[in-house]
Amino acid sequence: MPAADASVSERIRYRLVSAGCRHHANDNIAAFIEPGELDALQAEVQSKLQEVLRALVIDTDSDHNTQDTAKRVAKMFVREVFAGRYQAAPSVTEFPNVSRLNELMIVGPITVRSACSHHLCPILGRLWIGLLPNEHSNLIGLSKYVRLADWVMSRPQIQEEAVTMLADELQQRVRPDGLALVMEADHFCMAWRGVKDVDSKMTNSVMRGAFLKDPNLRREFLSLLTKKNEA
Repeated sequence: MPAADASVSERIRYRLVSAGCRHHANDNIAAFIEPGELDALQAEVQSKLQEVLRALVIDTDSDHNTQDTAKRVAKMFVREVFAGRYQAAPSVTEFPNVSRLNELMIVGPITVRSACSHHLCPILGRLWIGLLPNEHSNLIGLSKYVRLADWVMSRPQIQEEAVTMLADELQQRVRPDGLALVMEADHFCMAWRGVKDVDSKMTNSVMRGAFLKDPNLRREFLSLLTKKNEA
């Protein structure tokens, strides 16, 4: 058991470790956070960030620009850009496929915002989702694809893993015959630091089921994306 005076992060970590639950940067840990602890966690992060600013030799006492920086960044991390770690999955209403739709559906482009887990720099891009439903598939509203994408992307991670995690969520909820995701993004860890290449983008895809087995379906999906980009 953690000590009585243990920090909130130590208490949450203890529950995760006791349950044998992985808690990497891109994992959701909402189930292990008790009511009221998110406020305490944000306050703890704020305190640690204040020490980071001090270690960077920034005089936050006399510098009016940085007096509340630790507070603002802590709120940004816990409540906004990394909220997908600390909040439960958004509510998604699923409808039966009464009309037995079985044609290619494409959702996108969806604007995605994430962060590189190596440098915590922004990843900004676009996402397309292709679905081939069957009579047993669950259908979800257009906005729900956006909400699920935002929930998965709002964590520190690498692009390849993010797309796979979103594919897993959609596969479990919709249960289509085929699922395809394509994501294209700018990585500020390349544009802002290192080689400082502002033009390079990363594009990756996940193909499952019919999209993986049927080259004609895959070709149709990718050609439609090309036409959308050219329009």
